[in-house]
Amino acid sequence: MGNASQTRTTGVVLAAGAGTRLGMGPKALLPYRGRPLVEAVADALLDGGCREVLVVLGARAADVSATAHLDRYRTVVNQDWPSGMGSSFLLGSRSADPADHLLVALVDQPGLTARTVGRLLAVHRPGRITAAAYQDGGQPGGMRRGHPLLIDATLRAAVESTIEGDAGARLFLRTHPGLVDQVDCSDQSTGEDIDTPEQMHLLQERS
Repeated sequence: MGNASQTRTTGVVLAAGAGTRLGMGPKALLPYRGRPLVEAVADALLDGGCREVLVVLGARAADVSATAHLDRYRTVVNQDWPSGMGSSFLLGSRSADPADHLLVALVDQPGLTARTVGRLLAVHRPGRITAAAYQDGGQPGGMRRGHPLLIDATLRAAVESTIEGDAGARLFLRTHPGLVDQVDCSDQSTGEDIDTPEQMHLLQERS
């Protein structure tokens, strides 16, 4: 059984990158179903059950704020965004209520749905990390761990202590696999991120 009825969770959207590899400006502003992608991702977190959503901006933060409708959310700006995703993760975590669990999502994952978020919240177990996973025949067991990632409030400090550069929570997850519960969300999406022009088709696919 999960502890959804007792969970206070802050959602964090990591949206600070410049999208250099994609070459189309910040991914937060990619058009998705008639609006900037950052809006869709933030909506999925809030509508899925997070009590609050923090959007971490960085590259062209003023443009993103002026273009996207983010009034329902709290935005913070990572001035150190060129250092990598780790600094945005830390800013988001340290800006959230310390009593809350943390649900971390990437802005370049258009397939994220409120149902995926709700599923993670519903099955989360105290003292653990709950990660969305997606079918991948190239991985052992046929599953690939992805985002969103739900970090229990009691583990936030430990996760923060391992973060540097562009790695996010990867090091903690790798060194503490016994604390991670993977939840199959393949019925919702492929869980792919948009990193290259060849993946732009994800913006047109149904989630």
